[in-house]
This record gives sequence, structure tokens and C-alpha cells, in this order.
Amino acid sequence: MKYSFVIPCYNSENSISLVVDEIQEKMRDMQEESYEIILVNDYSRDHTRDVIFKLAEQDNIRAISMAKNAGQDAACLAGYRASKGDFVISLDDDGQNPANQIDRLIDKLDEGYDVVIAHYPHKKHSGFRNWGSRVNDRMEIELLGKPKNLYIGSFFIARRFIIDQIIQYPNPYPYIRGLLLSSTSNIANVDVDHRERKAGKSQYTLSKLLKLWMNGFTSFSVKPLRFATVVGVVVAIVGFILTIYAIVMKLLHPDLAAGWASLMSVLTVIGGVILFTLGIIGEYIGRIYISINKIPQYVIKETKNIDNRKEN
Repeated sequence: MKYSFVIPCYNSENSISLVVDEIQEKMRDMQEESYEIILVNDYSRDHTRDVIFKLAEQDNIRAISMAKNAGQDAACLAGYRASKGDFVISLDDDGQNPANQIDRLIDKLDEGYDVVIAHYPHKKHSGFRNWGSRVNDRMEIELLGKPKNLYIGSFFIARRFIIDQIIQYPNPYPYIRGLLLSSTSNIANVDVDHRERKAGKSQYTLSKLLKLWMNGFTSFSVKPLRFATVVGVVVAIVGFILTIYAIVMKLLHPDLAAGWASLMSVLTVIGGVILFTLGIIGEYIGRIYISINKIPQYVIKETKNIDNRKEN
């Protein structure tokens, strides 16, 4: 098997067939017959499960359905583990990733890269999602060490050994971007067109954005803990300076009344910093606890055309 296409699906009953048709048409144009398409239903609330199992009546299409919603990254891992291709192509289910431009990613990979990620010069996302992407990109640069000139998205092609490395990740809260960055530095971008959604509406919300950030930065970086330490040290220094200032002012002006407002302000700031620091530490401890208890990344309920299913 040469190519494996992995597509996590969530509430995409009206778009996933169009994405599959586009992939198949492109493969015919490339005269490529050695490929498979793996569709992972992440516990959709519509009829996505029925649609992908109907598509899986074709020999080269596989279907996986989750017992509960596991998140896009976990669904991708389930698809990667079921894939057999020498090259794995990961893309979304909404049609915004141009499957008819797959050859651009393949040609760039042939230059010797381990991973090639699609870059969109002109995005068709909403303003909120573009803002979230910019914030996420900046945080990946600062916390994960991502090169500033590298764009990381959900539409990419990777060599088999990269995928084999990624699927070894055993813990809950997988983060594909972090796994890619920790697996290789030999990553390139190639420009492709970004399109409007073929159907439905975006599932991108503030809560999902925050969850994505927490997954990435608590699973692959200890910098938030270091940041909390620095904030604590800075506040301690400021508090020490204020203490010295208060003592000096009291010595110079014995009749000076202590300021209730300033005292409350200092206590509020210090209390906020303590709670913030404890929150970060608690998040790490909670994730360690869940990992020790071996909470599964996902649970597969049923499959079709999958003869080497691996659950984790």
C-alpha cells in the first residue's frame, strides 16, 4: 500500500462523501491505484456513521466508529494505527483542504522531507478562527519551539516512520502538532488553496480552542510551570520591595496610618498569583493521574474493512 488517507469525521454527513469523491478522482488522474481511505467517526450527532459505513462497502475505504467523542487528534491516531500506507495523508472532513492538490504535497515530500504540511496564503476561516490560529501559532513558537517560519496544520503528508513514531504515544490528551515537532525537524510547507466549507458549519469554539492549547502545552512543554515560577519570583521581589518601602516610610513618618486599600491590593495580587500557579500545577498533576490510571485515548465501537485494528 502506497498512500493512506486518514480523515477524522464529526457531524460531516453532508461533506464527507464529497471529500472522498475528490480524493478518488485525484488518484485516478495520477493513475495511482495503491491507496486506502480511512474514515474515523468521532461519535457524530448526525448520520455520519451511516454515511462512512456505506462508503466502506468499497474495497479501499475503511470505516472506524468511536464509542464516545475522543477529539480530533485521538481520532487521527486511531486512523493512523489502522493505516498501512508507506505515506500517510491527513486531512479534514469539511472539504476546506483541497484534496485535488495532494500532488503538491507529494512532490515536495520527494525533495527529501519527512513531513510536508499544507500552507494557506489566503484562509477562508472566520475571523475568530483565524485569531485563534494566530494565538496558537505564537504559543507553539514560545512553548514548543516551533520554527517561526513553519506553519503547522491538519492537512499534511508524512512518511511511514514518522507515523510509526507518533502512534507509539500512549497517554491521554494526544496533540498531533506536538508529536510531529517532537518526531522530526525535517518539515516543509507548500502553498495550497483554502476553500469554503462544502457543507455544515465549523465546530471550532472557544472551549475547544482552550482544550487544544491545554493538550499541547501541558503534554509537550514544562514552560508553563517555569512561567509560573518566574511570576512567583517577580511578585515576591515586588512584595519585598514594598515591605522595605513601608518600613522606611513608617520610620520617617511615625504617625503615618497604614493604608487599607494598598494592603488589600497587595493581598489580592499575591492571592491571584498563588491560585494561578496552583491551577497550572494542578493541571499537570491531574494529567499525570489520568495517565497513571491508563485512561484510553479512545474506544472503538465498530469497524468495517479493518483487519488490523489496534485500540489504545
